[in-house]
Formats: sequence, structure tokens, C-alpha cells
Amino acid sequence: MEVKTINKTPLNNLHRELGGEMVEYAGWDMPVMFAGIVDEHMAVRERAGLFDASHMARIFLKGSGATDFLQRTLTNDITRLPDGMGHYTIALNENGGIRDDLIVFKLGGEYMVIANAGNHAKIAAHFKTLLRGDVEMTDRSDELAMVALQGPKSGEVAEKLSPGLSSLKRFYISDVSVGGVRMLVSRTGYTGEDGFEFYPDASRAEGLWRALLEAGKSLPVASCGLGSRDGLRLEMAYSLYGHELDEQTNPMEANIGWAVKMDKGDFLGRAALEKIRAIGNTRNLIAFTCSGPGVPRMGYGLTINGVAAGTVTSGTYSPCLKTGIGLGFIKSGEDGNNLAVTVRGKSLPAVRIKPPFHKGGSVYGPGKP
Repeated sequence: MEVKTINKTPLNNLHRELGGEMVEYAGWDMPVMFAGIVDEHMAVRERAGLFDASHMARIFLKGSGATDFLQRTLTNDITRLPDGMGHYTIALNENGGIRDDLIVFKLGGEYMVIANAGNHAKIAAHFKTLLRGDVEMTDRSDELAMVALQGPKSGEVAEKLSPGLSSLKRFYISDVSVGGVRMLVSRTGYTGEDGFEFYPDASRAEGLWRALLEAGKSLPVASCGLGSRDGLRLEMAYSLYGHELDEQTNPMEANIGWAVKMDKGDFLGRAALEKIRAIGNTRNLIAFTCSGPGVPRMGYGLTINGVAAGTVTSGTYSPCLKTGIGLGFIKSGEDGNNLAVTVRGKSLPAVRIKPPFHKGGSVYGPGKP
């Protein structure tokens, strides 16, 4: 019988020491929570929390052909990136479906690509098959850890270990000293709150986590798991691969068409997207809140006027809104009126809204870009 291998991040032992409840996620042994999902969720909304994102892929590309490679392989326009900045982009298949959604940072003469954990092997293999000319690819996912500090107080905490780090602009990256150790630090996030991603050598990850907890002990900073991370991203209506995004879904119907630059020239999947745009989408992703008790979950049906109209892709109870929230696809042409979710065989009224659900975040609150 084949024994399944479960990957562990450099922080696995520390998670267990801190009382993390461990689960398998995308082939990794990861903490789903520590003190509790709601407590961790609110810690990030109100103070700051730490997440282990080391299960995600960190792939580096360099060489004179690296820019051209990314330009023809991904959807966003890499030529518009200044040194030290990153952007959101998409890897498509030949049919215009989403292989993965990515973040690419420009680091002087090379690029760092952040891919989803479940798509690590797929994207690495995909890149290898397309490499041409002077392009060198190095997968440093095992060498570097990835620790995310998120929350409105994250800048205050980061400053204690790296004075001046709070001046780093959003979606920028820099090589800085953190607690006397050099590492890359970016400022993006997946929660709707201000925050940083630290990329220390794997051997330094545990020390960094402890140092960040100590620097923020007066708040306190919370150790957080995948449960709160999922709820935080859903309150912002951020898509998650395997839920809103997959190889049968195109960027336009998933509301991430803004990351596709059709005017930049040819790229993999462009011809398919042109055909899709010409005929229009057959479905569209919507955000909704529930009007009564009940929590929508992935796979639940969506109805309009009692007639089947789509499917929930993500759903949860929102600690900030105190109600059920969800994302889902409905048939094109439907306005979403008289929307309902089928929860355990019962019809739960829902209201379509303009995302995000939570509008008070330190990054995407009122008046924020």
C-alpha cells in the first residue's frame, strides 16, 4: 500500500508547541487554528496576527530572457513593473482556464513568483516546459520560509524588529535586516488588512516567529491558522484556487479580468480569451449575504425565484458582519433578485452585494484604494 507523504513547513514543531490544531491542507501538515478561529480572525481585524505561508511556492527566474518568458506565459504586463514591486497575475491554459493565480515580484535582475501550495508542482512543471533561451529557474520553496504578519498594528510590530520597514509601500518588496538577519520582506496580504510577508532562510523561521510574537506581546499578536485566514479572505471577497478559480474558469467570469492585459501582445491563452470575450460569459461570480440564520458552504445550490441558478464556491459565517456570507457563480443575465441558498434542503434568502463584505479594513476600508 502506498504511504502518502505529508509535507511539513519549517515551523511545524513550533505550531505544535504553541497548541496548533493540525490538519492536512494541499499535502501539507498545517495549523487550522490555535486559540480559536473567531478569536484569531478578530485579532487580525483589530490588532495583528501571524500566519505560516511557507507551504506556498517561491520560484525564482533570472537571465536575459526572464522578462520575455513571463510576458508570454502570464497575463499581466511584466514590463510595467519597476524594480522592487510586485503584481497579481494569472497563468492560463490553452483554453483560457486558470492554471493558478500568482504574485510576481521584480528583484533587480531576477523575479520571484509566488504560487499556491496545491499548484506548486503543476506551475513548476509548466514553467519548465516553456523555458527558452537565457532563462534560469530556481525553486527556493524549501530554502526560504514565508511568514505573514497581518493586521492594522502590523507596521508597529514590524518597526520594532526592522526600523523603517513601515515605510515600505504596498505591493513592494525589499531586502532588509529584521532583528539583525537579512531577508526579503514584501507588503501585500490576503486579509484586507495592512501586513508584511517575511522570507527568511528556513532555519531562521522559528526564531523570526518568536521574535514577532515578542515584539507584539503588548497587543498581543496572535498565532493564526488556516481557518481564520479563509474567513478573512472571504470577508474581502478574495478568490481562492480550487473554489472560485480552476482550469475550467476564465478570468472574466471570476472577476479578475483586470489582471489580464490584452494590449501587451501575445501570451498563452490569449486567443481563447478573445473568443470568450466575443461570445460573452455563461456565468458570473457574485457575492451575497444571508438574510437569516444559516451558513452557506461550497457546493450548496443557488436559486433565483425558486429556480436553480448556480452554485456556492465559498461560504462562511462572518465574525464582522455576524451573518453568513458567500461567493458563487450564477447564470449570466440573472440580476440576483430573489436569490436564495439551499442549506440542508431548505431555502435561505440571500442578498447580492457589491464586494467586499467587510469595508472597514486597514487597507480596503472606506476611502482606501
